[in-house]
Amino acid sequence: MDKKFRDGVWPVMLTPFTEDNKVDYHSLEKLTDWYIEGGVAGLFADCQSSEMFFLSLEERIELARFIKEKADGRVPVIASGHISESIEEQAEELNAIADTGVDAVILLSNRLAKETESDEVWLENLKKLLDMLPSDLALGFYECPYPYKRVISPELLKWCADTGRFYFIKDTSCDLNNMKAKLEKIKDSQLKLFNANSSTLLETLNIGGNGFSGVMANFHVDLYVWLCENYRKYPEKARILADFLTTASMIERQVYPVNAKYYQKSIGNFQSLYTRTKEASLLNETARLEVDQMVRLTDFIRMELGL
Repeated sequence: MDKKFRDGVWPVMLTPFTEDNKVDYHSLEKLTDWYIEGGVAGLFADCQSSEMFFLSLEERIELARFIKEKADGRVPVIASGHISESIEEQAEELNAIADTGVDAVILLSNRLAKETESDEVWLENLKKLLDMLPSDLALGFYECPYPYKRVISPELLKWCADTGRFYFIKDTSCDLNNMKAKLEKIKDSQLKLFNANSSTLLETLNIGGNGFSGVMANFHVDLYVWLCENYRKYPEKARILADFLTTASMIERQVYPVNAKYYQKSIGNFQSLYTRTKEASLLNETARLEVDQMVRLTDFIRMELGL
């Protein structure tokens, strides 16, 4: 088992921008420190929360390199960044990301076949892609919801685990039975499953899941860290906290990632709400009040549970 891929929280990192649409590396350094000080197991860069489909390859490479450098060995850094259609171009992107020195590169499950194509096509494309990547490169999967969500079957995931090349999967199935079947198939391998869904998180931890990798770590990362580290020791507190985290996660249905950037700006990490995916103005005054109220309730939960 590679000890780099620890159980716990792997936040999907935001990309801060300046008002003139440049990556804000000063804010990104603050964000990186904030995650690490919150106790995360690792960092997931160049993902959908990073607005990867709206970043140039040069920006994706520089982001991965910068975050790996700023993490400075405190935690491992993994990154995706392949958005092209053809397998050949994806291999070029992934090899370029790998050259930044990140600890693993993460494959998007929906890049390996079209929505209408079969698992057989998906597997053949995966084999083709694997042949174009270094055999000693640590790999993972992300069931990215955009442009469509392709949930990997337990059987295919077992095939991937059996190659010995995969260490990480960010599961977005939001389906407890699917995750249970996956965990059963990979239980004797080095492949670890990190749930992106708050409402099933505690249940998956209790059946062998390895942690959390979801957008809500951009709001209260320390609470997810506490849950992943203490759910066995303090089951009653863990249940209350998990229920709160599920309720709080409804904020995802707002204008994400603008709302997460609004929160990060409120605590002094970000200078701007600018995103490339949505207009910041869509986060209206009522939506901002909702974020503020969630933050106050988060502080109350910390105090009540003695976290």
